[in-house]
Amino acid sequence: MPGSLSHLALRFFDVLFSKPLTTAEVADIRGLLDPQESEIFFSQPDTDQRHGYHAATTVKAAGEEGSVARAAVLHDIGKRHAGLGIMGRTLATLSIRLRLPISPKARLYRDHGDIAARELEALGCESLVIDFARHHHGERPMTIPQGVWDLLLRADEPPKTRSAARSRIT
Repeated sequence: MPGSLSHLALRFFDVLFSKPLTTAEVADIRGLLDPQESEIFFSQPDTDQRHGYHAATTVKAAGEEGSVARAAVLHDIGKRHAGLGIMGRTLATLSIRLRLPISPKARLYRDHGDIAARELEALGCESLVIDFARHHHGERPMTIPQGVWDLLLRADEPPKTRSAARSRIT
């Protein structure tokens, strides 16, 4: 199920006011991911690219790189299969929260973590990247150390300001 209500409210405004990545930010992402991962990452809507970029900057600012930064940037790639805009995501989330019947697109949105994990596994990504995608709205799997988990969850939170989202990965 999608995140907490406060997370979702912040994400709504994050999506509403999101800007496409700059040329420098795109280069930062390409430096972090291999070509297949980059292709998947850049097939996401601009808002999800911005969110993944913000997550990576948060992780890098905490001194983590490699798998942890890659887990941060790739965790939501499964959302792109739902093809929902901001209002569709809002309605899907409300329907899920209220336990109402949901459309096939809403099911894809709800299950984006599992979908992302399967894709990342097929690409041969490391277990940390796969496990965070699969579990980021649930309980910490034993394969992810508590400190790394806490950092990744903090990175998944929407930026409090637009300037935080635009800080450089490197």
